[in-house]
Amino acid sequence: MLLRRFLPAVLVLPLLSACVDDQAAWSIDGSREHTLSVVREQPVPWDKKVNYYVVVSRMPVCTRRHSLGAGAENTQVEVYRVPSGAYIVKMGKKMYATESQTCESWARLDGEPEGGMGEFEGIFRLQKGKFVFVQGATSE
Repeated sequence: MLLRRFLPAVLVLPLLSACVDDQAAWSIDGSREHTLSVVREQPVPWDKKVNYYVVVSRMPVCTRRHSLGAGAENTQVEVYRVPSGAYIVKMGKKMYATESQTCESWARLDGEPEGGMGEFEGIFRLQKGKFVFVQGATSE
């Protein structure tokens, strides 16, 4: 009787453990109060789609979460810093510009900016099964 009661819950556990819900952060200028993070969320375990978000934060002034859209679990997100102090976030063919002075600006770019992508800062990616930011790394 006891086994019959808990068996459905035990059978569902492997499905729930397949969900992606994590994040990695880049400490801009080495400060914990000034960061750019990427959050990954998979709404249901049987869907291969993972939603990606960028969180720009400069505490205590501002924090904003912006949608990057959907990707695969192993999608990589590149970060560039342009001379103006803004950032370009690139996921696949999608590129967005953002900033950390007000954290509000979020604009989709149709192509590479006229002045170039700026300085490559690093990449958010899966590494040894964990989602991390690797400074100065190149995509694999």
